[in-house]
Amino acid sequence: MEKIEAIIRPEKLEAVKNALAAQGFMGLNVIGVTGRGVQKGIIHAGRTGEKVEIDMLPKVKLQLVVKDQDRERAVDIIMNAARTGVIGDGKIFITPVSEAIRVRTGERGEQVL
Repeated sequence: MEKIEAIIRPEKLEAVKNALAAQGFMGLNVIGVTGRGVQKGIIHAGRTGEKVEIDMLPKVKLQLVVKDQDRERAVDIIMNAARTGVIGDGKIFITPVSEAIRVRTGERGEQVL
């Protein structure tokens, strides 16, 4: 099993969520985060004309755990649905998951996905 964490633009959440669901990836957690990367932030002109640098931008972090053989398909779905082609589209991180347990029944392994 693999855990996929994707940091994306908030306005792309619905598109990514719907694209994943359409391909059978229903289990998903979403967390609102702020961060910065290569984009570094934006310069905002306030009402007084004063420029303010905002260096921590709102993003959304998606987390899902998939079977090993579904990893690339899930990553492709996220990339295609989240991509605008402009700096700040986000990042995807993948880490191995050694165990998954359904709390309600105690079941273990891929069947809990």
